[in-house]
Amino acid sequence: MLRPCLRTCPRATFRALVCPRCLHHDSLQFPAVISKNSPSSTPSRAIRPLQTAAIDSQDRVPLRKQLKQDAKAVRAHKRERREQEEASRQKWELTVGVEIHAQLNTQAKLFSKAPTSSSDLPNSNVALFDLAFPGSQPEFQTATLLPALRAAIALNCDIQPVSRFDRKHYFYQDQPAGYQITQYYEPFARNGFVDLFSHDGIAPEDGKHVRIGIKQIQLEQDTAKSQEYPPSTQLLDFNRVSHPLIEIITMPQIHTPATAAAFVRKVQSILQSCNAVTTGMELGGLRADINVSIRLRGDESGAHHYGDVQGLGQRTEIKNLSSFKAVEDAIIAEKNRQIAVLESGGAVEGETRGWTIGSTETRKLRGKEGEVDYRYMPDPDIPPLLIGDDLVSQLAGTLPTSPDALLDMLMGSEYSLPLEDAKPLVELEDGARLEYYQDVVDVLRDLQQDLDARARDAVGRVAGNWVLHELGGLLTKGDLAWDTERVTARSLATIIDQLQRKRITGATAKQVLAMVFEGDQRPVLQLLEEENLLLRPLSRQEYIALAEEAIRQNPQMVEQIRRKNQLGKLGWFVGQMMRMGEKGRVEAPKADAILRELILGGDSS
Repeated sequence: MLRPCLRTCPRATFRALVCPRCLHHDSLQFPAVISKNSPSSTPSRAIRPLQTAAIDSQDRVPLRKQLKQDAKAVRAHKRERREQEEASRQKWELTVGVEIHAQLNTQAKLFSKAPTSSSDLPNSNVALFDLAFPGSQPEFQTATLLPALRAAIALNCDIQPVSRFDRKHYFYQDQPAGYQITQYYEPFARNGFVDLFSHDGIAPEDGKHVRIGIKQIQLEQDTAKSQEYPPSTQLLDFNRVSHPLIEIITMPQIHTPATAAAFVRKVQSILQSCNAVTTGMELGGLRADINVSIRLRGDESGAHHYGDVQGLGQRTEIKNLSSFKAVEDAIIAEKNRQIAVLESGGAVEGETRGWTIGSTETRKLRGKEGEVDYRYMPDPDIPPLLIGDDLVSQLAGTLPTSPDALLDMLMGSEYSLPLEDAKPLVELEDGARLEYYQDVVDVLRDLQQDLDARARDAVGRVAGNWVLHELGGLLTKGDLAWDTERVTARSLATIIDQLQRKRITGATAKQVLAMVFEGDQRPVLQLLEEENLLLRPLSRQEYIALAEEAIRQNPQMVEQIRRKNQLGKLGWFVGQMMRMGEKGRVEAPKADAILRELILGGDSS
């Protein structure tokens, strides 16, 4: 039973017992305490005590205990609900296919000689064919094929010697011809794959390695850019029409949202590494469409299939996702929606859906079109595309090192970087920071040829820390883009070299880096001399003075070292000397030798 509480009755002459949960007034009532200041009270009337004998003390529950019980019940309910939701999710298997649209890094459009710059004035880079003027004909620009081939080779695809273009018909204001030119039936590349590893961010349940198959890569033209002005105005910029795209279509082999996002991120990294694309997702140069379906785990009796994958559930497509987080969040939301539909006895409909950043559910855009709706047909105005083996071999031989190979190199014996430093170097600034880092390491190794092997082996790790964290921190603090001219590789290498030789302290090294970063043009060694920042080595007499002061302040510990041979405490004395001396000037080995001489009577030479 809940502990009763007292609450004033509206009549103000009685107090009633009230349940704090349901505010139900108990029938038990008793006289109220009458204040001596009350108008109805008289001096001769005594204040009667509350009559509480009718309350069974054994039925009372302390309020604090009751609150704890209520909170415990709420937590148990939430836990039970989470377990039910997790059991429901484990009951269903998610299947995801990805379609990535990437703008190729070319100077000309796919079927016209108009330039591809999208930063110029609206509708200033437009050819007659881009606007579908009657009588205009497509002119395939062969230069657009080169970045497409680099991308396909980097994604481990088989290049097809013959490919053809098709017309995909649909009517929308951003497509003036009423159709898009693509390669649906005979693409130029097939049967590729991308390997994903734990460090790429795949879901733990997918293990340490996942290989995602690529069904095909096809060339196609982009559409116009729309700008909406509510309530009823849309402006169109046709500069983007016929900008060359590649569409990368995966097999439905992804089963977790995190792995889908990791795949898109990895593909972007590969495309940027081989200079195939203009920009990444953050600037609109790459967009993803996601196909999502679910089925009972282990059940392959579904009526739908894709390629050789049979027994799939009805899929929906989420269009135009523009960030990695949007990919993951949209898949989670759509998976939960489909589970709810099926568990309530409904059926998932094939449709195209949209996603808004920050929302918790996808929204229907339109019914899902199929091949029949698009009325695919061969384009009669464009001849077949023929690709020779010699061109493929030449491009394959000139591709830069892949991101995975770069990671292996940076984490190997040459640089010995940890994964958390190697990945940013590969991913940031399209490789510009990695190139700068390698220049710093080369200069540093040249400066330290006289040092021992142990010091030289640490060069890669030390340089990585300064490039990523110290120099990178200054750029982040100033909200500045990466710029190798602010601090040259030689300047940073010289600062690190002076620090490792113990000629300057860590604080001084950061101070000098900041000075150079802010525009000090003096060579680093000259700057150190003129600003009197170099450390002056301590003399023997200065070491002895510091040691004697530490000994004088701690006579009992000195006695313990001498009588009990507790030599480990010498390290404590070394620390005391380093704290008493000027920061960075006390060298631990020399301090230890002087202490042994003074305390133990040994030879410090």
